[in-house]
Formats: sequence, C-alpha cells, structure tokens
Amino acid sequence: MRWIYLSPHFDDAVLSCGGGIWEQTRQGIPVEVWTVCAGDPPPGPLSPEALHCHRVWGTGTAEQTVALRRREDEAANRAIRAAWKHLSLPDCIYRRSPQGDPLYPEEVSVPPHVLESDLDQKIATEIREGLKPEDQLACPLAIGGHVDHLLTRTATRRLGRPIWYYADIPYLFRHPEALAPATHDLRATLCPISSDGLQAWLTGIAAHASQMGMLFSSEAEMQVAVRHYWEGLAGIQLWQAV
Repeated sequence: MRWIYLSPHFDDAVLSCGGGIWEQTRQGIPVEVWTVCAGDPPPGPLSPEALHCHRVWGTGTAEQTVALRRREDEAANRAIRAAWKHLSLPDCIYRRSPQGDPLYPEEVSVPPHVLESDLDQKIATEIREGLKPEDQLACPLAIGGHVDHLLTRTATRRLGRPIWYYADIPYLFRHPEALAPATHDLRATLCPISSDGLQAWLTGIAAHASQMGMLFSSEAEMQVAVRHYWEGLAGIQLWQAV
C-alpha cells in the first residue's frame, strides 16, 4: 500500500508531515510526495508578487528559481526517505492569462481566478493518471487559504477516493484558530513521531533553504516552532471523513 502526499508546492508536504512520512518509510511503507505546482514558469516579466518572493528567497530568474526549488525538494525528500514526483502546473505566482497578464499579481491567499475555474479538474486528471487502486492519498486542509492549496484540496476531492488531510504548516502556526472549523466534520488520527523522526523532519525542512526567510525568518526559528508543535503530541494528526 503506497502513500501519496499531495504537496501544493515543493515544501508543503515536508513542512506539514515530514516526520510522519519518515516514520512510515522506516516501517517499510512506500511513500511518494507529488508536488502539484512544480511546472516550468511561462515566459514573460515577473509579477509584483513573484518579484517580492524572489527578493525574499534570494533567487534569480523564474527558471533558475524553479530549478533551485526542485533540487531543494529532492534533498528534502531524501532526508525523509520519500520518493518524489513533480507535476506540470506552474506556481500561481507565475501563472498568466492567455493575454499574458499575471493571474495573481499581488495576492495569493485568494479563491481561484475565474480563468482557472476548471483547473482543479485538470489537476485531478494528472493525479489520476499515476494512481493505483490501493494508494492512500493525503492532501492539505488548505488552512491559510492559499489558492494553490485550495486547488490541491478540491482536485483531490474530485478523484472520488478516501482522503487523509494534513494541517498546513506554517499557516497552522499563524492561524491556530482555523484548525477547528477546518476539521469539524473529520476524525483525527495521531501519527506518532520519534525523536529520530523529528530530526529527519527538521533536516527535510531545512533543505528548503531558499524558503526559510519567508516561512520562519530563519532556520533557528523553524526548529523552535516545529519542536514546540511536536512536543504537544509527539507526532502529527491526520484527518479523515467520519
């Protein structure tokens, strides 16, 4: 039985579930992380939002940035012993209209653009092509309302299969009050994580070095925040429909 963690961006699954994934792989369970928004950026000038991200990340062109983030993702998944797969959709900060206008020029925590009203169906089709009947799927609750997280969740629901949900980190840390309404009709399962699993989790997150300044301000702050979260449960929770 293979577990597939659907990650909106290169870092989301390891941020939210890295220790749990390491524990599964240690038990011999095959785990793969499929990044949904991992495609090549289209040509054209960067939007204000993309320029802001690149400044914080300390990266260059869109092509250089995506190539770097793919390498970081591979290192992160090696740290938690997961296989990986990169799907074809570009990150929302790069997506454009047919006329070349950025769809999300200044804000990403918004509902999908009207021009992407059927994008979740297209994402679902690409995911479905690689699935096996016995696969277990995990996707984000979309805490924080990032458009790519929302699209990943709705695309997963279109598959018509049982779903495990994970809480989006670091958005959960910033909006802890959002967890209860996001899971009010779901049943929680605790996934214990050992101290070795915690260390693998921290190493995996740290592999996304370009993202530290935006996600936590520093790697040291990340370690404090994730350790504090782990200490509360000695693991993470996943949720399923009742």
